[in-house]
Amino acid sequence: MKSRNTILSMSVFAVAVVASSGASAQATMSGGKMGDMKMGDMKMEQSAAAAAVTDGEVRKVDKNAKKITIKHGPIKNLDMPGMTMVFQARDPAMLEKIQKGDKVKFKAALDGSALVITEIQPAN
Repeated sequence: MKSRNTILSMSVFAVAVVASSGASAQATMSGGKMGDMKMGDMKMEQSAAAAAVTDGEVRKVDKNAKKITIKHGPIKNLDMPGMTMVFQARDPAMLEKIQKGDKVKFKAALDGSALVITEIQPAN
């Protein structure tokens, strides 16, 4: 019986430590510039800032849906192998200068569950 009480006490202590460390981290983030950002925004900013340029070939441009299909090489910042996939355009104006068949250089980021093109330009 004594060992059961000891285990219960240790479990309650562990839960209290974990809960307080989460509150501490949250309090730390609430100060300054970080406090104004949501966690998703912070991840998006980090992902966009670290985005490496990726080579690809445009397979389809859907200006109405603000989407572009690209056959691309590995996207390092997303740890993604080369493949053909559909991306959303962060800025629909980017799609005006791109057309099917173009070789492009682009940057992509994860925005929530959506893959977004943050920059794109024709390859030289």
